[in-house]
Amino acid sequence: MARKLRALKIREMEDIFVPILKNCPNIVELKKIHAHIVKFSLSQSSFLVTKMVDVCNHHAETEYANLLFKRVADPNAFLYNAMIRAYKHNKVYVLAITVYKQMLGHSHGENPIFPDKFTFPFVVKSCAGLMCYDLGKQVHGHVFKFGQKSNTVVENSLVEMYVKCDSLDDAHKVFEEMTERDAVSWNTLISGHVRLGQMRRARAIFEEMQDKTIFSWTAIVSGYARIGCYADALEFFRRMQMVGIEPDEISLVSVLPACAQLGALELGKWIHFYADKAGFLRNICVCNALIEMYAKCGSIDEGRRLFDQMNERDVISWSTMIVGLANHGRAHEAIELFQEMQKAKIEPNIITFVGLLSACAHAGLLNEGLRYFESMKRDYNIEPGVEHYGCLVNLLGLSGRLDQALELIKKMPMKPDSAIWGSLLSSCRSHSNLEIAVIAMEHLLELEPADTGNYVLLSNLYADLGKWDGVSRMRKLMRSKSMKKTPGCSSIEVDNMVQEFASGDDSKPFSKAIYRVLKLLVMHQRRMDDDIIEIMVHDIS
Repeated sequence: MARKLRALKIREMEDIFVPILKNCPNIVELKKIHAHIVKFSLSQSSFLVTKMVDVCNHHAETEYANLLFKRVADPNAFLYNAMIRAYKHNKVYVLAITVYKQMLGHSHGENPIFPDKFTFPFVVKSCAGLMCYDLGKQVHGHVFKFGQKSNTVVENSLVEMYVKCDSLDDAHKVFEEMTERDAVSWNTLISGHVRLGQMRRARAIFEEMQDKTIFSWTAIVSGYARIGCYADALEFFRRMQMVGIEPDEISLVSVLPACAQLGALELGKWIHFYADKAGFLRNICVCNALIEMYAKCGSIDEGRRLFDQMNERDVISWSTMIVGLANHGRAHEAIELFQEMQKAKIEPNIITFVGLLSACAHAGLLNEGLRYFESMKRDYNIEPGVEHYGCLVNLLGLSGRLDQALELIKKMPMKPDSAIWGSLLSSCRSHSNLEIAVIAMEHLLELEPADTGNYVLLSNLYADLGKWDGVSRMRKLMRSKSMKKTPGCSSIEVDNMVQEFASGDDSKPFSKAIYRVLKLLVMHQRRMDDDIIEIMVHDIS
């Protein structure tokens, strides 16, 4: 009877502390509550310690949670699960596995404790966090051993673990054996193939999926954009709208790079309007993506207007705007914006300096470019990358300092890429320097032996200098390698659809009509030229 009364009293005391712990605002207050729990001899209550561990989890205080946990002589399954969950949520994956191993040790005791459906999702996610395939395999075996195979949440965590460990075959096996699949199951598998760039497989799974979510559509859109299949990204974005799925902030950020690369300005403007209406312009990532889209679609003023309207800007906002201005030849505006960035106490990054150095190259500001290049390491502790050296080589080349540019390339701490040698070769043609052009060409032949543009560039330089034997040699070399010039291509947006045209391509269903219109335009232009010549002759006579 006395034991029953004591148990009843403990439960009553526990019920008093539960709402207090639920409303605990911080770890300082938790320590005060803990002191009272100890005072009332309740420190061994797994129920109350579990609640305290949950508070520690919420405030990322895993050390204090561990202190509470270790002082309980006989923890129950709920306390073990709370501790594993706290370590997993705070990314202390190794300790989550350590507690799991302790729990397994209790499965053989007098009062055995077994892992359950609440244990395995966090243990498996910890294996995924550690990217430890072998450990995940062992835990997968435990899922079978302890009878949790048919739990959808557990199985989803297994699919995610195998996906993160790049073992998609195992992920598919778990997926195929699932008794019940939900949207998480499908989306996890899709995102795994997307992450590895396996879009054909991802698309096949997507098309098979019955109840597609915004996450499913966004994964496909972002996947196609990431591998450069921009037209496919736009196609899926439009399909998503047609089936009535409202785009969210993530889907807008995913599709905007495709708009930028294809020059789909009208769609980009619609996204801007939609984002404004939906209140998404409060999201700095959406604004940054829109600024980049406007810059790449040639509408830099629209991008600047949006930038000026932003209530909050990060380093990406400033850098994107600086790069955009630089690429539009507005070097002085880019430099002025950088000065504003410094006043705003925003620390620049590597992209910021790419924009600055590009701006200096566009405007021929050699001294400013050299100063910014030196400032990177000296003032901001940023090691110049190959792209920064490329900008400086381009700046020196455009300024006619080809010897200095070549010396800079030789002293680079990393291997120069084809873009750097190509930039030097292009500058050599502008300044008629055949000697350095040959050096650049030798390196380009090693790095890009199949790039016809390099051969054409050197051939043109020989022609400019009247060295026709060099032109002949280049043409023979191209013929011997069976090389053909890459056909030019362009794209245009009509009725929110991006159409791409390539030289010599007549596969478009409306190509005959296009050629007819072009023929009429040529004829019209010739008539205008004849009229102008006739007027000029009349004036002279």
